[in-house]
Amino acid sequence: MPERPVPPPPGAALPPPAAVASVPVPLPGGALPVNGTAILDGIAGWIDAAPLRGLVTRFGGDWPAGDLAAVLAGLDDFSARHWDFRGGRERPEACEPALDPATAGQVHAAASALGLVRPEPPARSGYAHLLVLGGLAHACVRRVAYAADLLRRGVRVAGEVAVLGSFRPLSEMELRALAGAGVTGCATEVDALDAGVRLVFGVDAPDDHDGLDAGHPHHSWSSRTYRPAGLPPVRVLAAPSGEPERRRAHTADTQHFWAGHARLSAGDEVLLVTAPIYVPFQHCDALRTLAVPYGCGIDTVGVDPALPDLARLPEPTLTPGRYLQEIRSAIRSMRALHTTLAYGM
Repeated sequence: MPERPVPPPPGAALPPPAAVASVPVPLPGGALPVNGTAILDGIAGWIDAAPLRGLVTRFGGDWPAGDLAAVLAGLDDFSARHWDFRGGRERPEACEPALDPATAGQVHAAASALGLVRPEPPARSGYAHLLVLGGLAHACVRRVAYAADLLRRGVRVAGEVAVLGSFRPLSEMELRALAGAGVTGCATEVDALDAGVRLVFGVDAPDDHDGLDAGHPHHSWSSRTYRPAGLPPVRVLAAPSGEPERRRAHTADTQHFWAGHARLSAGDEVLLVTAPIYVPFQHCDALRTLAVPYGCGIDTVGVDPALPDLARLPEPTLTPGRYLQEIRSAIRSMRALHTTLAYGM
């Protein structure tokens, strides 16, 4: 089980949360041209940032010694012991740690400084493609709605909108959340994404449909393309797992599978839509699976929770444990990206 933080020694002063969160830490760059050295420098800058160092200290750890690879390995191990509340389970099944108010405040401030809290708008007015990343059922619909809102507010997409998910079965909690918003008939994550596309874009049936039913969700895939009037084509894609004997498809699998279908080209600018809490780890996954092998640019944004048309499907309460878990996800994603850049695939 993750360990509780070690309280500071008597008289020790902690930085106030507002001070920790005042200067945002930039993510590794996703701009063109793809520059491996600049991305490595960006990983080092994020990992070595004061908010993350402060969290390690707060939870009783010593900063890992050695080069960037050793530091990433050490932080991966540390976060597995202290910040992994899933234990191999899906995110909704994670336990919540008991943290004192000062520690909880420091966690939230660090998460804000590290880019997991505040949504940012797209950096560009136009992209080659827009990717909507799947997740929990309510988030699937919210992200699709946000993508449609971006298009209707003038963000240009020359290629397609791709909505990426898998055949992960929905939980009872997810089914209740969808039913509360009037969305029924869904059994899997890709069903929720497809329902969101039909609801938000006002389409009834796909113009093209392809796929493979391999008899097991980890091996199967599907692709449905809709063509809403006046907007780019919208493809709903369920990817197979990259390790079907071990696990379901994850974010990197869906991105890699889509890239092969979309014939992604060097120089393409790609916009990813997710939730703010997942921006760091999913941005780095996209750098690894899309930017490095295909030479494309990556811009990753989180859904703005203030949009009134999304109010009927609010995000769940984001707790300190959730933020710590996704800081760990970012560390692991950056470690995988570092390995790709430093040692090759």
